[in-house]
This record gives sequence, structure tokens and C-alpha cells, in this order.
Amino acid sequence: MKAGMALHGFDISKRALDEFAEAGGTAASSAKEAASGADLLMLMVETGDQARAALFSTGVAESLEKGSTVVLCSTISPMDAREIANELEVRGHMMLDAPVSGGQAGAKAGSLTAMVSGPSEARKKAWPILEAISGKIYVLGESAGLGATYKVVHQLAAGVHLVAAAELMSFGEKAGCDPKTLLEIVSASAGRSWMLQDRGPRMLQDDPKATSTVDIFIKDMGLVLETGNDCAVALPMARTARQMLAKARDLGLGASDDSQVVRVYESLTDVSSSANSVKSSDSECLP
Repeated sequence: MKAGMALHGFDISKRALDEFAEAGGTAASSAKEAASGADLLMLMVETGDQARAALFSTGVAESLEKGSTVVLCSTISPMDAREIANELEVRGHMMLDAPVSGGQAGAKAGSLTAMVSGPSEARKKAWPILEAISGKIYVLGESAGLGATYKVVHQLAAGVHLVAAAELMSFGEKAGCDPKTLLEIVSASAGRSWMLQDRGPRMLQDDPKATSTVDIFIKDMGLVLETGNDCAVALPMARTARQMLAKARDLGLGASDDSQVVRVYESLTDVSSSANSVKSSDSECLP
């Protein structure tokens, strides 16, 4: 909308829908109503099954104009992306497989990274909206599933870096480091990562607002392992990262911000991350 595009939208969250309306969007009472008569639809849900439900169980696909383009931004399996594209093609529509990365911060700033595959005609129609939300757009081919493949492989790095950040923060505190100082040093040094810089501050909070949940990352790492299995590739680091995230869910943190995987390490090392400094004399690891 900041780029001058008039939007109709729907979300199952009333709060999100109210915020959308307050920002100048036309809020609809259903997904079908939002899509009615549109020739370009952007969809972002959590799973392939949710994408199918949103498109085919609610009447959305039938309410679009013939020849419409659906921009699917969800992180789903390559097979799901191909199947959904085929189902849309049967109904006379095109699909752009366009998963994104950058989190809530990137979405708000319009600086997401988009990994796009699909027909050139669909790309041309969707390009203005992709430019509005993205800092970088990678065109990866003409076939649905390619964008999903790149995103799934990317999630291996994101998940491993997330869990490594949690391990680092918990280890540092146990060893006697001040958490804030440690985060600052690593973020300015060779060990930095985007996940550490984004999630690290929230690891120091007792109950941060969830921007991406533990359950979502478990799903994503499941897609990584599923794709690795299809390719006959062993992914031991991805498997370990998923196990740690699953332990966080076992602690009742499935709906919590994914940064709270740090609580698993705290439960193993008997420390509790906080904004408070840890005195060197408190550490049994220091000489």
C-alpha cells in the first residue's frame, strides 16, 4: 500500500485484519470475498495443506478472474508447490512459487528476499508487488517447485544457525560471560549470523512476542530432512537442530517465539539467560 497499490485482504486473525484496515486496506470477511474478481492474489500461510484449504476449500480459486496469478509465499515442500501449481492450472490460473525470507522485520521494512519460479507471464504480472515487499528478488526458473527448493535448502542454514545461537548464548552464560556483551562481541565478529543478531536479543527476554514460532521451525526443518531424504543426502546438523527444537516443544514452547529454543540449553546447563550480567566469580568454568 505504501507503494501505491490498493489492496483487499483477509486474515483469520481479527487483530491483523483490523491493523490492515487501519493502514488503508479493504478488509474482507472471508478469503473468498477478498479474492473476488482479483487477477493477482498473494497467499502466505504455514503449510501446503493450509494453502490448499485457503485456495480450494473456500472458493478462492473459483472467485478469481480467469487467468489470474497466485503468488504463493509459503515455505512448503517442492512437491506441494508443484501440485498446487498444477491444481491452479487446471482451473485456468498461473502460480508463482515465491517463498520469502527475512522474518517479520523484513516484511515490515519491505526488504524480504524472494525466491521466485514460475511462468514469465506470471512474474511480469506480480513483479510490482514483489518489488514492493522485497530487497532482493531471485528468478530461479519457469517451474513451480524451484523456489520452494531453494527456500527449503536455505532453511537448513537458518535452523542450524538458530540452534547454534541458542547453544552459544547458554554456553557463554554458563562460562561466565555477560549475555549482552557476548551478543555484542559475536555480532561484530567472525562468528556472527543473521539469526544470532535477530534472535539473540529475544533469547535474553523471558517471554518475547512470537514473530516465528518453534512449531513453524520444526515444520521447516522437517521439510529440510524430507527433501534430503528424497535426494539421498545425510543432513546430520539439520537433524540435530530439529531435535533441539522438538525438545523445546516438549517443554511446552511450541507456540513461543523460536528464540526460546535457548530454554532447552538452559534446562541442560542449569542456567537462565537474562539481561543481567553474570559475575566471573559465579562461573565454575573459569580458572
